[in-house]
Amino acid sequence: MQPPYSRTYFELLREQAERHPDVPAVIAGDEHVTYADLARRAGRVAAAMRDRGIRRGDAVGILINNRVEWLEIFFGAAALGATVAPFSTWSKQGELDFLLADSGVRSLFLLPRFGGQDFAADVVALRASGRHPRLERVVMVGAPAEPGFESYDDYCGGDPLIHLPPGDGASASDTVVVLYTSGSSSRPKAVPLVHAAAIENAFNIGERQGLGVGDRVLISIPLFWSYGAVNALPAVLTHAATLVLQGRFEPGGALDLIERHRCTALYTLPAMTNALVAHPAFAPARTSSLRTGVTIGAPQDVITAAETLGASRICNIYGSTETYGNCCVTDSRWPLDQRARCQGEPLPGVAIRIRHAETGELVPAGATGEVEVRGYLMPGYRGDSARHNADVITADGWFRTGDLGHLDGEGRFHFAGRSSEMIKRSGINVSPAEVEEAIQQHPAVGLAGVTGIADSGKGEAIVAYVVPKPGRDVTPEELLAHCRERLSGYKVPDVVRLAAALPLTPTGKLMRRELRSMAETA
Repeated sequence: MQPPYSRTYFELLREQAERHPDVPAVIAGDEHVTYADLARRAGRVAAAMRDRGIRRGDAVGILINNRVEWLEIFFGAAALGATVAPFSTWSKQGELDFLLADSGVRSLFLLPRFGGQDFAADVVALRASGRHPRLERVVMVGAPAEPGFESYDDYCGGDPLIHLPPGDGASASDTVVVLYTSGSSSRPKAVPLVHAAAIENAFNIGERQGLGVGDRVLISIPLFWSYGAVNALPAVLTHAATLVLQGRFEPGGALDLIERHRCTALYTLPAMTNALVAHPAFAPARTSSLRTGVTIGAPQDVITAAETLGASRICNIYGSTETYGNCCVTDSRWPLDQRARCQGEPLPGVAIRIRHAETGELVPAGATGEVEVRGYLMPGYRGDSARHNADVITADGWFRTGDLGHLDGEGRFHFAGRSSEMIKRSGINVSPAEVEEAIQQHPAVGLAGVTGIADSGKGEAIVAYVVPKPGRDVTPEELLAHCRERLSGYKVPDVVRLAAALPLTPTGKLMRRELRSMAETA
């Protein structure tokens, strides 16, 4: 597909509204909003924000789940050159306290209540504390405004923004979004990402998937995550495809959306895929419209998404928030086995190099080491997390990911795991992800998590936790025998424990610290 000419998010939306005015940009519930409609609605919100003093460089917060209003506010703020700070809808009051202070938002758009959390009450308490003098306006979405709040309806009824004076709107190099990502630090890191780089990188992600006009892409992952805001959203937008939004992931509802709207692509994670195919209402016919999409995970996770769920051309990916969501993506046209066993070539404009973990020397193809990325990168952490910049950005401008992997002879990337997650058993590094991959090849296994615990004889012992598939029985002895057939002796777990569930983040990632705590206290 021909890449768009626009270099900012709002101009991209306008471009697609001119080219494809009647194509649905988003489907959410009973709403089908065309590109022309979304551009008008976002333009009205932009005009209302400007009337209330929001200008280029100001920070605008969003505390809303996946819904059309999220997009209207996002694009409206982007039109003015304001920076959007999307906050997690899993945030508790103490977390919001930090996020509001660190981001410095002037206006916050929120749902009063969501998922059992009373955001309105939290914000009232935080404003009363006096710690957030920069927070001038709080706008209530999806409900009548309560005392002390503005109504979002007042942002939606005016004339759309037509043009801005020179130097006012967004430029290609302006920060469009600051995303908060967890990691090794005790506080979330503030990751600024700019308009043009997000658009260019996401266009290439969409190309690897084979997206185009007419595709309908299920987005159950949250828009406030990099997987949503700078991956799924611009990848879909640059290809004039359609976002099918689910307010929050629930497998039965997701199956209904796929079937009802004949979704052709989806953004998924291993835990989401497994929940979909294990749901009592799942049947291959219900997801037969799927063709492509993206996922992470072990080879078996990719194969399950392709063969069982039915997204036969699904892409395997690698990346981080700091690299605009993805920096490597497999081509959807590759054979499935090839897509399952690597994360693809670096995207155009991206380069990867591998350093020896101890000597720091660059290593040749095939050798595993620490992964560094150059190309589409954040300009550096902001706020409280800016102190980490010297640790993660090299003098020559490469990002130290903290991951381990290798490039093969054809330049394709193979992820091995986080450097901090490696298990040192009898002096040899063992990747938990590799052991998990082997375990998950057993037909009775739903999920597997592997960690290390201190051992006086081996240094660390390997402990595997396994969640069987619904209705399937398996014993630890069977699983150990299964591993011995597939893994070198030093990689075979010392202990296998069956579990009802594994500790997962709300987005389905394994929480390895919590898994290690489980193993140490068992």
